[in-house]
Amino acid sequence: MSATAFESGTPQTFADPYACDPPGSSWWDPAPQPARDDYLLPPPNPTQRMDIVIGPRDRRRLDLHAALTTAGVPPEAEDREAIDQLSALPDSINAAIQRWIRHLT
Repeated sequence: MSATAFESGTPQTFADPYACDPPGSSWWDPAPQPARDDYLLPPPNPTQRMDIVIGPRDRRRLDLHAALTTAGVPPEAEDREAIDQLSALPDSINAAIQRWIRHLT
């Protein structure tokens, strides 16, 4: 019978890595934490906003995309035509569709 690694006969010692050196020693260097007010991008400047108006059909399309994604059903590429057709319907119908989606979640 051959000996396995656990049956080698040599005593194994337990080493606690946290008992060796106190925090702040050479091996314990946590990554520096960014300051709370450190941003990857600067905050937007409201005076530099573009003056673009989104049409009502595009607004309904974006709202429908957002409602479906929030409900856990992100639209796929083949759903584009259906969403475009639904966006062409009046605001009252789109509001009802979005209300139905919200009630399903």
